[in-house]
Amino acid sequence: MATYSFKLAYNGANYAGFAKQGGGVTTVQGTVDAALAAALRLPDVPTVCAGRTDAGVHAAGQVVSFEVGSELTGDDLRTLMRSLNALTPPDIAIRDLRREHDGFSARFDARARHYCYRIACGATPPVFSAAYAWHVPRQPDVQAMQQAARHLVGEHDFRSFCVATSARMLQEDGRSTCRRVDSVQVADDVLFGEPLLTIDVTGNAFLHSMVRVMVGTLVEVGLGRMPADAIPDVLAAGDRRAAGPTAPAHGLMLVDVTY
Repeated sequence: MATYSFKLAYNGANYAGFAKQGGGVTTVQGTVDAALAAALRLPDVPTVCAGRTDAGVHAAGQVVSFEVGSELTGDDLRTLMRSLNALTPPDIAIRDLRREHDGFSARFDARARHYCYRIACGATPPVFSAAYAWHVPRQPDVQAMQQAARHLVGEHDFRSFCVATSARMLQEDGRSTCRRVDSVQVADDVLFGEPLLTIDVTGNAFLHSMVRVMVGTLVEVGLGRMPADAIPDVLAAGDRRAAGPTAPAHGLMLVDVTY
């Protein structure tokens, strides 16, 4: 079997997350897999992704790998990429289709994943970035958020920042809720001419809704509802109720994956 990968960008608004689901639910993976099978004229071409995004979450540089039983030449790859972009809807784009070494896995070979969350702060709601940013009507204390963010860096048990049912399933399966976060950066930015606050998070892997709960917690700090130095206690609690709310999905984007 020959292994290939491509980068995937999508607007997640119309999808129930990345991963395939039953019952005719529209997902990114289901849409891409159908296009891949049609383009290769095969009954099924299973894919593996670097990070399964939730419903409504976007991606700019998701990485997907798959295997087929024959070698594809340079012309074959260019033709396949054109076919995939023709067979998928306008809110999905495929690029950088390439041959990988045998056994490559977009999921298991990934070293780090980079997410960006965008927040539009202040009384005036965003217009052009509304589909990609969470509107918070008040201006948060960015310095306090930055101070709190430093406590999230490192290897910790992030059970408090995971969907409770998902954390319980991991525990029952004997799997860990510990993850390594390499960087959490809170900074001002501009998108479509509109001022935004961005929270960039990079780590080796993430739990279910972990980044969105981190963002919701940092916003609570920024609005003065939680002290910046409370984060270590939240981590130690191992309880989803100790952290802040889950930030809306549409503000989150998987930016890229490092190998």
